[in-house]
Amino acid sequence: MIPYANLRGNSPVIGYEIEPTRIIVWFKGYKAYSYSYNKAGKENVEHMKQLAQNGAGLSAFITRNVRLLYD
Repeated sequence: MIPYANLRGNSPVIGYEIEPTRIIVWFKGYKAYSYSYNKAGKENVEHMKQLAQNGAGLSAFITRNVRLLYD
């Protein structure tokens, strides 16, 4: 797991793992959710990867766009 930078300081995301066709997002309490191309869509997953690497906006994006589209 790569620690999430949490640049805004208010995210429940604590880390992530990037794989070719998915991202696994770790939340406080060590709950992990996997978002794949198959369920969340390629564009969403690729955007989530970028947000994770940037360290800001990932949780908000998940809430607005892919909340229940985890594997």
